[in-house]
Amino acid sequence: MASLSRALRVAAPCLRRSPAQGPGLRPLASGAGPTTEKSVPYQRTLKEAQDPSAAARGPSRPLPSTASVVVIGGGSLGCQTLYHLAKLGVSGAVLLEREWLTSGTTWHTAGLLWQLRPSDVEVELLAHTRRVVSRDLEEETGLHTGWIQNGGLFIASNRQRLDEYKRLMSLGKAYGVESHVLSPAETKALYPLMNVDDLFGTLYVPHDGTMDPAGTCSTLARAATARGAQVIENCPVTGIRVRTDDFGVRRVAAVETEHGSVQTPCVVNCAGVWAGAVGQMAGVKVPLVAMHHAYVVTERIEGIQNMPNVRDHDASVYLRLQGDALSVGGYEANPIFWEEVSDKFAFGLFDLDWDVFAQHTEGAIRRVPVLERTGVKSTVCGPESFTPDHKPLMGEAPELRGFYLGCGFNSAGMMLGGGCGQELAHWIVHGRPEKDMHGYDIRRFHHSLTDHSRWIRERSHESYAKNYSVVFPHDEPLAGRNMRRGPLHEELLARGCVFQERHGWERPGWFSPQGAAPVLPYDYCGAYGNRAHEDYAYGRLLAAEHTFDFPPHHDVIKKECLACRGAAAVFDMSYFGKFYLVGPDARMAADWLFSADVSRPPGTTVYTCMLNHQGGTESDLTVSRLAPGPQASPLAPAFEGDGYYLAVGGAVAQHNWSHITTVLQDREFRCQLIDSSEDLGLISVQGPASRAILQEVLDADLSNEAFPFSTHKLVRAAGQLVRAMRLSFVGELGWELHVPRLSCLPVYRAVMAAGAKHGLVNAGYRAIDSLSIEKGYRHWHADLRPDDSPLEAGLAFTCKLKSTIPFLGREALERQQAEGLRRRLVCFTVDEKVPMFGLEAIWRDGQVVGHVRRADFGFTVGKTLAYGYIRDPSGGPVSLDFVKSGDYALERMGVTYPAQAHLKSPFDPNSRRVKGIY
Repeated sequence: MASLSRALRVAAPCLRRSPAQGPGLRPLASGAGPTTEKSVPYQRTLKEAQDPSAAARGPSRPLPSTASVVVIGGGSLGCQTLYHLAKLGVSGAVLLEREWLTSGTTWHTAGLLWQLRPSDVEVELLAHTRRVVSRDLEEETGLHTGWIQNGGLFIASNRQRLDEYKRLMSLGKAYGVESHVLSPAETKALYPLMNVDDLFGTLYVPHDGTMDPAGTCSTLARAATARGAQVIENCPVTGIRVRTDDFGVRRVAAVETEHGSVQTPCVVNCAGVWAGAVGQMAGVKVPLVAMHHAYVVTERIEGIQNMPNVRDHDASVYLRLQGDALSVGGYEANPIFWEEVSDKFAFGLFDLDWDVFAQHTEGAIRRVPVLERTGVKSTVCGPESFTPDHKPLMGEAPELRGFYLGCGFNSAGMMLGGGCGQELAHWIVHGRPEKDMHGYDIRRFHHSLTDHSRWIRERSHESYAKNYSVVFPHDEPLAGRNMRRGPLHEELLARGCVFQERHGWERPGWFSPQGAAPVLPYDYCGAYGNRAHEDYAYGRLLAAEHTFDFPPHHDVIKKECLACRGAAAVFDMSYFGKFYLVGPDARMAADWLFSADVSRPPGTTVYTCMLNHQGGTESDLTVSRLAPGPQASPLAPAFEGDGYYLAVGGAVAQHNWSHITTVLQDREFRCQLIDSSEDLGLISVQGPASRAILQEVLDADLSNEAFPFSTHKLVRAAGQLVRAMRLSFVGELGWELHVPRLSCLPVYRAVMAAGAKHGLVNAGYRAIDSLSIEKGYRHWHADLRPDDSPLEAGLAFTCKLKSTIPFLGREALERQQAEGLRRRLVCFTVDEKVPMFGLEAIWRDGQVVGHVRRADFGFTVGKTLAYGYIRDPSGGPVSLDFVKSGDYALERMGVTYPAQAHLKSPFDPNSRRVKGIY
């Protein structure tokens, strides 16, 4: 029988030649060669339950002619989605599986469930999965799913890793997840076989556990069919039939199989590794790649029984309890891509490449030394799908109405399946999920990226390789960069701009006094024969960001912020989405789409939200009313009647575009939505000196009387026609200049020249983050999400509730007003200078009442500011008196800091500065 040490020794010569490999491997004991036995460690799989001759007989049951929903794929996500659709009362839902349930990737999964992740939404999703597999299914069916609660142990071998775990512990308190930070000695007492000599500590979560894929999926199928759903196996899908409606919108019409077709208005692509092929059938782009992912199963280990599962992130290895043995796996920097995905691969496994896998063996032996003398019983190397941002692909595809995705789960399909299956079912039935699923929504990706093979491959590789990396608040990807660049990119790079990446766009982060730091082509971590970058300026600056303390350039961002408050700063915001809404029904569409009244005279600009039917906030944006004209220009299309210019955050531009398009289609508004994001730049000048600076550049009177706040007009800047808007996103006097792309550079240079004597500086989004939180301005997807209403977020002023004009989400807001708010967004300040980034627990009078959504340091007020939603533990409405009466503290990494709650921004609460009153 092969031993782990022997397997590692055999692979070591090749590993030492790999540029991606770290320090040399130590000598290990000899033994037999690596095992070639391939089998999963479960007592039962659905492979053994099948009749080998069944495939020749066709589908496991007759195909219905129609179905309300067709789920394609019988793995974890397919079964969970079908089950939750049935629980929501959907009749006539059908699951089609080309082979047998779990036969793709689910059957070989490790089945681990860890309750704590650095995302509040994921903590909620995991909690639901745990409830389903540990309680609900057994209560409904009387069958045991195979759930085992043996606990989970996260290993910290450095201070930063332990800090990350302490952040998770604090977040867990907001959700009732029990966890404990243990010392090395306490860890040794819990897990006697573990080497703790190099540990800083561990995080122990006693209610973590493992799931059995066959038991879980068969029980889900049993529960779903008991509620009227159908599961049809051995029925490969061969096509998706599409129809085009009277408005030119593509919609799902039917699913075609080898054994007939099923008419349906709704398809859910839960095909895992094969989801791309299913997407192609429908003309839908599915940005994922397939990779080999492996673990090995050991022989029996005396004393391992009942031990918790282990994640040693720094060694990139996990140890899953498997009865009296362990499964050992991890994530390497040189995973093997499955280049040609076969549609005949069912219950299949690859041969394990020990040269790739052996790095995990080394980490496992270092953590549990007895493994050096332990045999390897079998290897499990199967396909898994991975995505560019290591998050699943969910929601309705923008290319095809009625076609939903539930795939790309990055080997976490079992763990996230229950929560995501529930949200996907709710999405289908009610038009949107219950929780904030924007981070999983397929519409988060710009359409230029979803079929860009190099970008998908690079980003998916980096996401895989960094799966166990510490999640730092200000980390940036190195893969797939420079896809979309603004008109000032090279100019700003030469001035020391350190860029951030947001869905393909390069946007200014901050400006380094050390000079240019370009982002270089991706080096694949030195794998696959690539040479790792050396002396990489951008990489060094990014590495300095890898901290939970204030970064070394904290004072650089401070200078940008204080210059904006004291003089002026110029911000390149060209990555913003810029849309025109025109057409015969444009005013009707605007009234329905936007929560504020935007149908004001041409020349006015309104800050507003867009809501969903539940009253949640899908976006916040500015909408400017345009004057009609017969002549098209770079700054306005030709149109008659009503027209609007929309400016939205670039990171969510595709989400906004898709939301607006869906509403226009559903309401059958005769409108045109035009995307000019690439055609226009956006230069914003903010600060007390902004008027004096721009008065030298623009050919317009910028006085309060001639150019009031929230207005816009066409003017000339350095001889170039631009649209100037008097707006502020940082709480200062300021203007935005919306500029044709080719005119951006001369306009920018003219602004910089005029601002030289006024102390004008370049500033980036790190400064915007600080300045905006100091003023209390909301950030969508942080303070505002699709499950947050503007009333809860303190944005009631953006809602035209005093008018009689109907708008999307109005009825939900009116109900919320009548019933009282069950939570409120509150601003907190902390006197002690301590960095916070979000996810900190909020304590009120000794009870946890919420967690921080967004936090940053305010350089003008000299304090950390944090925003988070709080609830009344008794379940009652959260009144203003409730907010004011509490004694608050914020818990950061297990330490609580006294905090003050504010109903208004602590900086310029009367907004005098935006009016030019200093």
